[in-house]
Parts: sequence; C-alpha cells; structure tokens
Amino acid sequence: MTSIEALINRQILKWETEKKLTSEAVSKPERPAMPIVTISRQSGSRGSYFGSRLAQRLGYQRLHRDAIDAICSSSGYVKRIVESLDDHHRSELALLVEGFFSGQMVDHADYFRHLYHVVLSMSHLGGVVLMGRGGNFILGPRHGFHLRIVCPIEHRVENLIKFRNLSPKDAREQIEHSDHERRQFVSRLFKADIDDPLQYDLVINTSLMDVEDLVEMAALALKAKMNKLAHLEND
Repeated sequence: MTSIEALINRQILKWETEKKLTSEAVSKPERPAMPIVTISRQSGSRGSYFGSRLAQRLGYQRLHRDAIDAICSSSGYVKRIVESLDDHHRSELALLVEGFFSGQMVDHADYFRHLYHVVLSMSHLGGVVLMGRGGNFILGPRHGFHLRIVCPIEHRVENLIKFRNLSPKDAREQIEHSDHERRQFVSRLFKADIDDPLQYDLVINTSLMDVEDLVEMAALALKAKMNKLAHLEND
C-alpha cells in the first residue's frame, strides 16, 4: 500500500467510524461535522506548507491533489465516501451532481463527476483541508471555508530555489507552467477565474508574514464564518 492509499484509507475509515457511532447514539443529537476547508494556492507561495500547518492546528487531515486524484480515479473510494453519508445527504448529493452535469459536455466527464461526488460528500463529512481541484467553486460560499494563498512571483521564485533547490530559471518556468495549468483547469471546468478574490473567504499574501501567524488568523476567520452562517440559518 502506498502512502497516498494509506492516507485515503485512514480518512475514509475515520468517516465510516463516525457514521457508525452516530447511528448507534440514537438518543443523542447529531454532532455537526467539522467544516471543510479548501485551499487554492499559487506555486511557490508556501500554500502547501500553510495547508499542512492549518490541518494540524484544526485537527484535520490534509488531502493534497494527488490524494484527490487517486480517490476520483477509483470508483471504490468514491463509493465508500458517498456511503459514509446518511440517506438524506446521499439523496441530496445525487440531485446536485446530476443537476450540474445535465446537458453538459465535459472533458474527462467520469473524473469530474467523481470529483463533484467526492468534494460535496466531504463538505458534509468535514474534518479535511482540501488542496486545490476547485473545491471552492464546487461548494460555493455558504459551504466550507475557502482560502487563496498568493505571493509576488519574485518571492515565489526565491521559495522554490530555497526549498526545492531549483535554479532561478527552472523555478520561474515551473511557476509559470503551474499557474497556467491551474488557471486553465478552473476556467475549463467551472467557467471561472481562479484569481477572482470574490470566490474566496480570505486571500492571504504570504510574502511578508509568518506562516504560523497566518494559520492562527485563518483559524479565527474560519470560526467567525461558521458563527455567521449559524446565525443566518437561525434567523
């Protein structure tokens, strides 16, 4: 078993266990899931490290792009995640996904259909930091907490030189390629602009602030949004 498979199985087992405990505790009120966090980041912005530290701070599991792709490429993983939902949320999920894909021609339709199933399921199951793959565009502003991590390209080049031992030329080329690929992914699937700040709850520039301080700020902002949403739902 690879490290990615172990990570995925560990998280799915956690959701399955939580569902079993909830179903057995008949007399107790259902405990709300911990809200999902999505992170979109520019290459070299230290967004991956930020995501890891935020996941640790919240007691969440960080799921990076390779893990999400592995899940979406396996109907078995997708089925287990969807089945971790209760009946109401499974029915709701089926309607949402079919509504989105109805009449649409999408490249790699099976992958994207699985992606929608997985991200929407995770929004109900909670407890994860989802890195990339357009999670914020799938969920929308009222579900989850959505971050965008940015940094001036000069600082991003310096970060790749420092942390990945790349040459200045290779670092810049890797950043430009990554920026283009991510922008095209969001544009093709969601017909949206990845750099639109209104698509996120918080846009963070990491160039002149310490990651540890930014993690605390994001945790406070997450709590503030969840409190606001709870207030709106109770009105």
